[in-house]
Amino acid sequence: MKFPVLLSIFCIFIVKSTAQFRTLVLLDNQVIRETHSIFFRSLIDRGYSLTYKVADDSTLVLSKYGEALYDNLIVFAPSVEEFGGVLNVDTLTQFIDDGGNVLIAGSSVTGDVLRELASECGFEVDEEGAYVIDHLNYDVSDEGEHTKLVVDNENLIDSSVILGQPRQKIAPLIYEGTGLLADTENQLVLPLITGHSTSYSYIPGQKIKEYPHAVGKDTLLVAGLQARNNARVIFSGSLSFFSDEFFTASVQKAANGQQYEKSGNQDVAIALSQWVFKEHGQLRVKSVNHHKAGESKPPSEYTIMDNAVYNIEVEILNGGKWEPFVANDIQLEFVRIDPFIRTILKKTQNGSYEAKFKIPDVYGVYQFKVDYDRVGYTRLYSTTQVSVRPLQHTQYERFIFSAYPYYTGGFSMMIGVFLFSFVFLHFKDEDKKSKSD
Repeated sequence: MKFPVLLSIFCIFIVKSTAQFRTLVLLDNQVIRETHSIFFRSLIDRGYSLTYKVADDSTLVLSKYGEALYDNLIVFAPSVEEFGGVLNVDTLTQFIDDGGNVLIAGSSVTGDVLRELASECGFEVDEEGAYVIDHLNYDVSDEGEHTKLVVDNENLIDSSVILGQPRQKIAPLIYEGTGLLADTENQLVLPLITGHSTSYSYIPGQKIKEYPHAVGKDTLLVAGLQARNNARVIFSGSLSFFSDEFFTASVQKAANGQQYEKSGNQDVAIALSQWVFKEHGQLRVKSVNHHKAGESKPPSEYTIMDNAVYNIEVEILNGGKWEPFVANDIQLEFVRIDPFIRTILKKTQNGSYEAKFKIPDVYGVYQFKVDYDRVGYTRLYSTTQVSVRPLQHTQYERFIFSAYPYYTGGFSMMIGVFLFSFVFLHFKDEDKKSKSD
């Protein structure tokens, strides 16, 4: 009887431990599993459970009975015109709104459904048949159209959280695909990899008669989005960027560039997958505490001019484990309608931060507010509401130092009246005596 029970517990533990790694992979065809095997193997080695399906499979579904079947979605089907099953742009957008993460790779033949999805995420894909072209920064193996680009590490986003390491240590990348543009008004979009200043997006071989879709460093090769609910999306204009061929290829610019035995595609692609699936840069609040100075428990209410102490513990997910998060730029605001106090939280120990301040001389309903939003990290947002009341009549000072002139004036007036009355009555008695004499 013990063995079946232990087996059931073990199975439940395995299911729970891999729940966040449930990933649906949509492909143009099953051949992509072989041409991109290194990338998929890296996911499997990190514990991901991959479900491969063709993008137009009639059984496709992301949720049942209101419960999500997958936590992550990979779309390596650039030419798909319409998803199968119940999948469409609306369901994929809802998947993102529910917290799901999506990695999408397009190409020069990106279909309308992916274009529409990219538009919903703040990206704009160039027209069909267009490539990013650069007549100065292309690889020696290019066949003459200058579409097989060599991308230097200076064109990567300057974030070790997203790239997994400083960008200066990454070898040049190989890129062949279409160009993207980002919505400049969308502050949630991240330009992960951009083109050189000499690059542009156009159809190779055609005479340029109108201004290209994207020019210079405005040309995005790989773009990211972190939604307000911390869901993450990456859109690449190149499916080949994740291929075994580009992972293992050597790199050399045609214009007397330095030769590298291996491109940086594998390092960057794996780091991007770790970021988009929240293996990197995921923060959470472990605990929050506030109290008056000299006490240890939160009061039912504060009084104006009290000395308050605020503590917060922050953790970051690292290697599947939550560890203390260390930073020096986490800020606390004490807000009523506008912030009355804004101060930097000081580290007291690993992952624990503290702020001490005096409650403002204005009563009302306030919030302790921590809003930490940095590139590459999930947004850390914590609010704690408290009440601040005025002083009771027994708490006011009996004699206020600044009012001493008024006290002096009052007492001097009393003394003056007394002296005046004494003098007035004394002289009145003297007059009566003189008259009687």
